[in-house]
Amino acid sequence: MEEIISVGKILNFHGIAGVAKVGYSNSDVIKKLKKVFLNENNGQKKLFNVTSVNFHKNFALVKFKEINSIDELLPYKGSNIYIDKKNVENSLDDDEFLIEDLIGLNAFDNNDDLIGVIFDVRTSNGNDILCVKPANGEEREILIPFAREIVPIVDIKKKKVVIKPIEGLL
Repeated sequence: MEEIISVGKILNFHGIAGVAKVGYSNSDVIKKLKKVFLNENNGQKKLFNVTSVNFHKNFALVKFKEINSIDELLPYKGSNIYIDKKNVENSLDDDEFLIEDLIGLNAFDNNDDLIGVIFDVRTSNGNDILCVKPANGEEREILIPFAREIVPIVDIKKKKVVIKPIEGLL
């Protein structure tokens, strides 16, 4: 199997026809979905065909050809949606990147002081949260909303993000 990446997560169902309510980070990638992989209970990934993608509030409503009821969708609730990484990379603009590419980047403040290293990216209510392990060795994690106003610079090549300090955040 090709290298696959997660582009969203099935959060719940929408209606009774097996439409999935999906949290996502890149609407351009989600609206182009054709074939995706979902986790089976046994840990294997199963291929599904996407028949439609619509947007409602901060979520995508995704219909799969193989799923036609709530009962058929429920085993996949909480599952990530995976696609072939090469398909996504080829469709990205120069200033775009994959969320997974943020993991391992160094986070700096405006003064170029190291805050820590990004070790995870979580989605909460459709918004991404950067999880940073502090450079000073503290055990706590710093949670930073991934919004342009707070994270104005992302430089994948230099493995660096800049976080604008906001009172109470760091």
